Amino acid sequence: MTSQPTPTKAASGPGGPGDPGGGLQAGLKNRHLSMIAIGGVIGAGLFVGSSSGIATAGPGILLSYALVGTLVVLVMRMLGEMSAANPTSGSFSAHADRALGRWAGFSIGWLYWFFWVVVLAVEATAGAKILEGWIPAVPQWGWALIVMVVLTATNLVSVGSYGEFEFWFAGIKVVAIGAFIVVGALAIFGVLPGVDAEKAGIGNLTDHGGFLPNGPGAILTGVLLVVFSFMGSEIATLAAGESEDPQRAVTKSTNSIIWRIGVFYLGSILVVVCLLPWNDPSIKDKGSYVAALDSLGIANAGQIMNFIVLTSVLSCLNSGLYTASRMAFSLGRRKDAPKVFAKTTSRGVPMAAILASVVFGFVAVFFNYAYPKTIFLFLVNSSGAVALFVWLAICFSQLRLRKIIQREAPEKLVVKMWLYPYLTWATIALIVFVLGYMLTDTEGESSGRTTVLLSLMVAAVVLAIAVIRQKLGAGASSAKYAVADEPRDEDPVKVG
Repeated sequence: MTSQPTPTKAASGPGGPGDPGGGLQAGLKNRHLSMIAIGGVIGAGLFVGSSSGIATAGPGILLSYALVGTLVVLVMRMLGEMSAANPTSGSFSAHADRALGRWAGFSIGWLYWFFWVVVLAVEATAGAKILEGWIPAVPQWGWALIVMVVLTATNLVSVGSYGEFEFWFAGIKVVAIGAFIVVGALAIFGVLPGVDAEKAGIGNLTDHGGFLPNGPGAILTGVLLVVFSFMGSEIATLAAGESEDPQRAVTKSTNSIIWRIGVFYLGSILVVVCLLPWNDPSIKDKGSYVAALDSLGIANAGQIMNFIVLTSVLSCLNSGLYTASRMAFSLGRRKDAPKVFAKTTSRGVPMAAILASVVFGFVAVFFNYAYPKTIFLFLVNSSGAVALFVWLAICFSQLRLRKIIQREAPEKLVVKMWLYPYLTWATIALIVFVLGYMLTDTEGESSGRTTVLLSLMVAAVVLAIAVIRQKLGAGASSAKYAVADEPRDEDPVKVG
């Protein structure tokens, strides 16, 4: 089922369409990109993390998801504008590089890489727990090793094999959530044959303490619980660089983000809170989706959901490894990482970038088993707010690049941010507000305050390295390396 890359057609990568030295190849088909775009917004966090949000905000968690979903839509619109004009495997890191300076591209690129290698460890462990429950003869660490090795091999074969695996992983998630919404909606309206859903009904939205049983403030607390489950929506813009038609792929994924979030997040959560009262103990004990399926009397609901969660975990692992390696590749091409990261095999695969990402992922997995409450907890907390930092970088980059593209190549503005620049500034304000509100959360080892402060500390270290490198004259200027050292996209942006 592996799709082979087109051997004669270079992908955009950092090199851009038609770049003779781009390295990466156009091995992703349109159907791959479509499913990557759809599946990218459906993380395992939706299945395993939504119960905490429901317990915190009640039915009002819908407003939390809607608020974060709106934020993601706006950020993706900005990213779509820049990526459609200039598709590149470095995506927002390359855009920040050109718009804000070498320091910005270096910092946000490495922070994003760090985020995903930590995610590799988290997801590998989560998948191993499920697999160990099914086949206990293999220890949890053994399953984590097997999963990581298999997906590493998949990514090393070709970008087409990554796309094919992700096509099926994402497809299972999409079908599962679609079926859940349809079955749940039929049960809510009492027309599902053979099922007596006693607790189901629209009245669950208001009958148990009101729509906001814990007050309006719980909406913001809910935001903190759900915001990180949206990370991954930007993957389609990185993958577009290795597609047959990067500009079309970016445009399509950007334009469809609204209905994807509306259906898969808001739609499925609405079904959950209508099938069961928000304060039903089973939601916390079993998880929101398992509890909802159990309420319909569906046999083996827990195992069904475990399979879907495992699929989501494997999808996240597969995409996380791909994303981390392509960011490392882009950093290598821009001389912000070891040069070996920028080398590709005959199949257009950045082997060194993939293996380096996997090695750090394995190290993080080891820390998860050996030092879960110290080193690994630090890694998780210190990468937790990176998503918000990335979104801020996208916003500020778009403010700068829009003017440059309008001046130098207005025909490339095939996707435009709405109400520019006002909505961009409003988005920045909202992200800053969320970060500020996280500082008020002081409960637990992974509190919002801990996450923000540790993430800021790591960001400060990376930023300091970037500034020192720039002052020491590491690499050429942005304008020089764009021409001499790194074949870039047909780039309308000339910063330097």
